[in-house]
Amino acid sequence: MSGAGGATPESTRPVCVLVGAPGSGKTTVGEALAGLLGVEFRDTDLDIERMAGKPIPEIFIDEGEAHFRTLERAAVAAALAGCAGVLALGGGAVLAEETRAALVGHAVVHLSVELPDAVKRVGLGAGRPLLALNPRATLKHLMDQRRPLYTEVATATVVTDGRTPDEIAAEIAALLKR
Repeated sequence: MSGAGGATPESTRPVCVLVGAPGSGKTTVGEALAGLLGVEFRDTDLDIERMAGKPIPEIFIDEGEAHFRTLERAAVAAALAGCAGVLALGGGAVLAEETRAALVGHAVVHLSVELPDAVKRVGLGAGRPLLALNPRATLKHLMDQRRPLYTEVATATVVTDGRTPDEIAAEIAALLKR
């Protein structure tokens, strides 16, 4: 956060970047963590919706996944350069090599979740275009595909299964103090 003298380059670096599969709790935990730390919370999925002027499912329907991923890369780059708080990335953001490279040097926490908890949290995929058909099988595939990428970019991994957002946020806050 900037002091009375104005912003410095370090003041616009996220305190923490959260990555993980759909249903890992990035938004809920991110909001709790930001509140605990007294900083802003930013979610790149919301940034994309503002940029596009429509919800993510409509972007997928109207312009396709490739266009969404282009918007996502731009949103992540802007957020990494302009967020001084807790930043949550969309579940697929780590698919882009340039995003993974941009995360080097940041405090990146992988919120790890197993399939049963993820399925409970995402429900039947409402509002999640990649989970529209057969959400459980698709979610399992996405988790298997992306887990190595989350691990690659993470400086820490926090298990979220069976835990409250406040418990998870407290663990991350303690990690950040080290």
